[in-house]
Amino acid sequence: MLFRARQFEFRFPRPALVMGIVNVTPDSFSDGGKFFDPEAAVAHALKLIAEGADILDVGGESTRPGAAPVDEAEELRRVIPVIAKLAPQIKIPISVDTGKPGVARAALAVGASIINDVAAATRTDFAMWRLVAESRAGYVLMHAQGSPATMQQNPAYADVVREVGECFSARLDQLRNEAGVPPEQVMLDPGLGFGKTPAHNLQLLAGLRSFTKWRRPLLVGVSRKSFIGNLLAAPVAERLPAALACTALALAGGAHVVRTHDVPETRQAMRMTEAVLHAAAVASKKIS
Repeated sequence: MLFRARQFEFRFPRPALVMGIVNVTPDSFSDGGKFFDPEAAVAHALKLIAEGADILDVGGESTRPGAAPVDEAEELRRVIPVIAKLAPQIKIPISVDTGKPGVARAALAVGASIINDVAAATRTDFAMWRLVAESRAGYVLMHAQGSPATMQQNPAYADVVREVGECFSARLDQLRNEAGVPPEQVMLDPGLGFGKTPAHNLQLLAGLRSFTKWRRPLLVGVSRKSFIGNLLAAPVAERLPAALACTALALAGGAHVVRTHDVPETRQAMRMTEAVLHAAAVASKKIS
């Protein structure tokens, strides 16, 4: 399985990738304001690379539940200087976390190679997808129900795993047949925490394997998510152990990329999980 993002290529099976989060925002739920200054954001990004990040995900608009939208000019002001400073000095892909085609286009122009589309499931026009096709950028097709401002008010599904899968199927078909985006440029993200109750998130984690049938890389983001806090009464700063448990389960369920604030801890948990899964596969072959 191949994932292409402009000049970058990743072939699977291979060790799962770590996507490090760089929030250039004043109001993100766990680190809002810490890296709002461009120089602080660049320094943080370089630190994540030194700790083992394989991809950087730079975002200028908080997508926490209840977050107010940011206009395009402000989002550009936040993220473009950071991406422009990073791109010439690093050798890993930069992802721009946005739902705005204008922001995505500007980010690609200064060196980004992946668009992490938080609005993929609700998109009604093809502007973003045409940009992906013409730029050959990688594309994260993320599922969300509603917008950040409303998504947690009353998320409802008859069968969350089936419905997220139906969204993936429909969007992959549109991307390929209506926008000209080949499957090799797309990875899938079930959008844990984006218009889902804690029960929905657990069902998605338990059902991840069903999303591997499209043979596209599967991205999972559990880092410091509020569903962990809701289930365990854990404040943001104390959610890492639970996030690492979810990460291990996600890899066992077929995940290929893990998006995280905590790169070294997550990377270590991933490598250990992969070692156990490999040992299990070897033992299974011997038995059969």
